[in-house]
Order: sequence, then structure tokens, then C-alpha cells
Amino acid sequence: MENQNNIPDFKQKALRWANQFEVCCLLYSNQYKDQYSSYDFLIAADVQEELACKSGTAFDQLKDFQKSHKTWLFGLFNYELKNEIEDLDSNHPDYLNFPELYFFVPKYLIGIKNGLIDVLIGNDSIINEINQFIVSNDQKQAALKIQKRLSKDQYLGKIEALKNHILRGDIYEINFCQEFFAENAIIDPVQTFEALNRLSPTPFAGYFKIKSQYILSATPERFLCKRNNKLISQPIKGTAKRSNVLQEDENIKNQLKNDLKEQSENVMIVDLVRHDLTKSAVKGSVKVDELFGVYTFPQVHQMISTISCELNPDVHFIDAIRNAFPMGSMTGAPKLKAMELIEAYEETKRGMYSGSFGCISPDGDFDFNVVIRSILYNSANKYLSFQVGGAITYQCNAEKEYDECLLKASAILKVLG
Repeated sequence: MENQNNIPDFKQKALRWANQFEVCCLLYSNQYKDQYSSYDFLIAADVQEELACKSGTAFDQLKDFQKSHKTWLFGLFNYELKNEIEDLDSNHPDYLNFPELYFFVPKYLIGIKNGLIDVLIGNDSIINEINQFIVSNDQKQAALKIQKRLSKDQYLGKIEALKNHILRGDIYEINFCQEFFAENAIIDPVQTFEALNRLSPTPFAGYFKIKSQYILSATPERFLCKRNNKLISQPIKGTAKRSNVLQEDENIKNQLKNDLKEQSENVMIVDLVRHDLTKSAVKGSVKVDELFGVYTFPQVHQMISTISCELNPDVHFIDAIRNAFPMGSMTGAPKLKAMELIEAYEETKRGMYSGSFGCISPDGDFDFNVVIRSILYNSANKYLSFQVGGAITYQCNAEKEYDECLLKASAILKVLG
């Protein structure tokens, strides 16, 4: 453990230093208080061992990989792993081509908690190396031409069609998403992430680089974490915009807390998560720790619920992840039918969007986020993408859902100029 005088400066240098390697991952809580986080800031760099695989036997391969590497693992789960879990497929185009599952054992790992720096893997000398790293902000970003995959009219038409599925009883709720993208995009991923994180600091933010592929994430949502024998999931359903006027902002927050439509959306997903956790739980241990908690972020207020259970000792913790994936907040209910309709009505593969990244600790604890409010970038083919979506129920207003999508996209649009 080492005390550092200027922690923000060290964190900035640490990311720049890590980014010089082909693979690195940052997990950053932005000083949000969270009883389940073991570190405020974790940065993993360079590769000792790695696993990259497609859906089919990906979760089993991860089990074997973890069994032979009982150390820190950092990695991601792509939304397309749904095809391994259920009898589904995806025929939409994918311009980003992230691996479907990727994990690595880092050569270097640094954690920061309460202002103390801890070298978890590697030599203490890397602290000096990072402190001496020269940070340059000289790359000017060319203006990006952001395009929408759907016109507003197309979006509204699809929402009406999905409401007909709800009316027919196919589903109760679906998370429908649309893509914004830029071709021939040249960005500095680190500078872009820093700008996004300044504008929209969130508790599960992160940066993941795998060679030419980048996730720049300002996600506020936890998918699933394990602490000892306890599993915790914190789905978000319910969004309201912020106001600069203090009293008005407080009123908006109270309206969200008491909004019956938002509560009904939230409770459907809470039920779905309870169902997913039941597959991995000690019988009778699934409980809702908090229902309809309202939390404030720079752009939005969000309604977040917390569901937990005791992990059944007969269930491998990686099977517990599989049993809950993809997260209910990004699919809908019932989950399988919602995923079939997502495939039918969306225009591109989700890929890493609404997937997850995070880490597994040496003792088998883990923490994984939900990849939303995130820029996905492939520097090899210069394709940049981000998606936004919302929960569609029969009561929803398609115009308002469209406006909510733009609200969720606002921080990223601002950062990309």
C-alpha cells in the first residue's frame, strides 16, 4: 500500500500508461459510495494469459480458464452469448466484431481504495513508472458525422408494432434499442473516455481495450456481483431528466419515485431478476433489498432496485452469471420472447452493447456492469457506435420514449461534438 499526494493525477497517468499495451481494462467507481465494491479504481494492463471464444461452450471454457488461473481475471460477456444460453441466433450486421467472451490474466494490476495505492499484480516499481509517465493531450479530434440507424418515424412505427405484441400477450415489456454510429471515425479513445467520464461520472464506469477494439463506458448499472456467498443484482428501470433549478430537480426526483408507470416497469424487471437468481440460489434466500430506490447522476435520475440471494454451494459462480445473462433490464419479460422480438425489430447486432464487463477476484468474488451509456469503437475499420433504448410497455408513449433515448444519448453526443 502506498499513499499518493495527487490521486486524480495518478489515475489519469495510470490509464495513459495502461493504454500503451495491447490489452487493458479500467473499472472506476468515480467516488460513488458502494457497499459491495472492494476498490474505487482498478486498472489491469498487459496479458499473461487470455481466453477469447465464441458462443457454444464459452461459459464452460471460462470455468476451465478460471480453474487453472486462480488469480485476478478481467473480461467481458457479449450480448450474443444469448445464443449459447437459449435457442436463438443473430443475423444482423456487426461492424464492431468484439469477441463473444474474452478474459485475461493481467501482467500488472493496481487497485486504489480510500486514497491508498495497492499493487496487486506486478512490481511496486510500476508506481514510479506511472508517476513519470508523460501525459500529452495533443490529438485534435476530427468532427464526426453521427448517423441514426432509424429515423424517428421508423422508431415510432416499431414501438407501435411492439405494443401490438404486448396487446396480444406475447410479452409484458421489452427493452427496444436504436443505434447511433459514425463511419471513418478517428478518435483518441483515452481522451474521449476522459471527456465522457468528466461529463457523466458514474459508479460502474470503465475503459476496455482489446487491441483495436474499445469500450468507453459511463454506465450507472451493475449487472451482478458476488461477495462471499451472496449474489447482488441492481437493475435500473425508470429515468427522469435533471433540472438546474434545485427545487424543480427535487420535484422531478419525487415524481419519478411515485410514478406508477415507472414503478410497474421496474417491478416487472425485479420479478424477472428474482426468477433468474432463483436458478442459482439457496431455496428461499432470494430477497428484494431495495425497491424503487431513486439515485441521482449528472444527466438523469434513475430508479434502481436491489435483489440478492445466497449462492447455492452446488452452483458454480460462473453458472450463476450464465443463469442471469443477458440481464433482464436490457431484454424484457418474458425474457426469451423479448429477445426473439429484439432480434426481429432491431437493425444491428447488439454485440457488446447490453453485454457486460468486469472482474473476478482470486477467491471467486466478481463484479460486472451493464454496457449502456457506452461508446464502442473499432479503430481498425474506424467504426464507432453507441446505442440507447428504453422499456416499452403497453402504457408507454412512443414520442416520450424517443425523447428519453435522446436524453440518454445526450452526454455521448456532447462528448463526440
